[in-house]
Amino acid sequence: MAVSQLSIAISPPLPAPVPVAPMPAASPPPAGIALLRGEEVPADDLLAVLARRGELTRRLLDHPRPTVRRAMARRWGSDLAELEKLPPDPRLIDRLGLAACQRHGVLPWRSTGAVTLIAAPHPEDFLRARPMLTACFGPVAPALAPAPAIEAALHRARGTMMDEAARTCVPLSESCRSWGGRRQGLLARLGLVVLALWLLLHPLSLAGALTGWAVLTLLFATLLKATAIFSVLRYRAPEAPPPAEPPPADLPVVSIMVALLHESGIAGRLVRRLDRLDYPRDRLDILLVVEEGDRVTRTALARTELPDWMRVVVVPDGPLRTKPRALNHALAACRGSIVGVYDAEDAPEPDQIRRIAARFAARGPEVVCLQGMLDFYNPCTNWLSRCFTMEYASWFRIILPGLERLGLAIPLGGTTLFFRRAALEALGGWDAFNVTEDADLGMRLARHGYRTELIATTTFEEANCRALPWIKQRSRWLKGYMMTYAVHMRRPRQLLRQLGWWKFAGFQVFFLTTLSQYVLAPVLWSFWAVPLGLPHPVIAAVPGWLYTLTFGIFLATEAILFAVTLVALRLTPNRINPLWVPVLHVYFPLGALASYKAAWELVTKPFWWDKTSHGHFDRPISD
Repeated sequence: MAVSQLSIAISPPLPAPVPVAPMPAASPPPAGIALLRGEEVPADDLLAVLARRGELTRRLLDHPRPTVRRAMARRWGSDLAELEKLPPDPRLIDRLGLAACQRHGVLPWRSTGAVTLIAAPHPEDFLRARPMLTACFGPVAPALAPAPAIEAALHRARGTMMDEAARTCVPLSESCRSWGGRRQGLLARLGLVVLALWLLLHPLSLAGALTGWAVLTLLFATLLKATAIFSVLRYRAPEAPPPAEPPPADLPVVSIMVALLHESGIAGRLVRRLDRLDYPRDRLDILLVVEEGDRVTRTALARTELPDWMRVVVVPDGPLRTKPRALNHALAACRGSIVGVYDAEDAPEPDQIRRIAARFAARGPEVVCLQGMLDFYNPCTNWLSRCFTMEYASWFRIILPGLERLGLAIPLGGTTLFFRRAALEALGGWDAFNVTEDADLGMRLARHGYRTELIATTTFEEANCRALPWIKQRSRWLKGYMMTYAVHMRRPRQLLRQLGWWKFAGFQVFFLTTLSQYVLAPVLWSFWAVPLGLPHPVIAAVPGWLYTLTFGIFLATEAILFAVTLVALRLTPNRINPLWVPVLHVYFPLGALASYKAAWELVTKPFWWDKTSHGHFDRPISD
């Protein structure tokens, strides 16, 4: 109410009515012919445009020369909207709604008597949105303006409101945005004090407690992996062929968001990879989402010639800069009933969108999310990329399918995700403050009774195969896991009531074993001292049968790890020599370092997004 009243108070007086020519009933002559006849544009300039871009009206309307844009506007019986000289009326924006402005790419500009002028990048955009605009404003007429100018004007008028909506669309009870106050800092300090006193007063009991918890969580993690591989091998059946594809006009519109940040060299490759998607272009809506202050990426995109089915969505500046915040902002601009997410370096299989549309059509409304498989196109760059590939193979080919077959909640991956848009919006989108927004969203989907399925289609991406960037990336994931567990366990009884006993138990096992195994890995590694003939204080203090049981758990864990990895590798297109599997013992210590970084940042800077750079070990994907 206060914002609306303020906008009314500060809005400039409306200008006098301006005569507006109606939209022509029939299409005018081709753009090039019309401009040459009028002689408003030098022939050399026009020929240069046509030689470079083809005779496309939309390209001419975006031409940097004002004379070209002005001539094109007159050709369509319209005027140009000088949005910088005369800003839009905020009252008209609020009347239509920010979401409608973003989705349709139009901007209510000025009221001129009985007619409302609508700024649009192209007459087709105006005509497409005219029924909605007429229902809202009555008589309307177009005023042409480049899409970037429309977006910039919208940001100037309502950027703060847009940022607030993107940050707070998830209910506070399910968001981590209240984290990081004095209470969490006090609890962290208290925990460190307790551990320090325990270590000073009775170090052996502390070592025993940590060892007991580490072995117990290792046992449950091993049981979960064993159950997952059994369910995959025992119940694995070939996927049923997709139903007959409907005519192209009946296919759903699919919007795909790609969040970009500081991606100076990947824009061209991304466009080429997404261009391989075999889906009707009039049914495909790809949004390249970039921060307003990210001049590097915006400049790279400006130099890249984008097809008409791709568009740039600029996220207004704000105090928070995370991927989920950007996705929430872009969600309002999506036009499809199905919404997908890719990463900047992704190379999806060409038939992926067709398979997604067919699966959603074959499933009931309770299935609102499809998670695709992820793999790497640089698996053999070095030892780290090989280990990462083996880990991803186990995760996407064994663990996640096992969780699905066991009926447990699925922690989503950050890419190759597709949603029924209505359900995603009803859920509030992504938690803008959670740095593993994907895993958190998977839990919220399960809490609200929605189902997620895995689908056998693969997206290839770049393996992060440099040690320090790998640790930074993994620390962000683990920090998000810690945050997700803490947020969902605020009200354990409510979580139990929403998930039920089975999924609740699976939630506890998954998160507690994952986090504990990373943090307490050195406790388990200390047992390597025994085969080397070195004393171990815990072993000396426990009965022999308990040591034998612990040793048996270690052997079973090693056997399950080898089995899961070898089976998973056979289910992927990558053929890594099985002799690389033992190298995982050198790989996992990096995760322990990442977990300590994550725990520190959970207290000091919980919402810091440690960005992973892409394009360092890239290679082209053949058609």
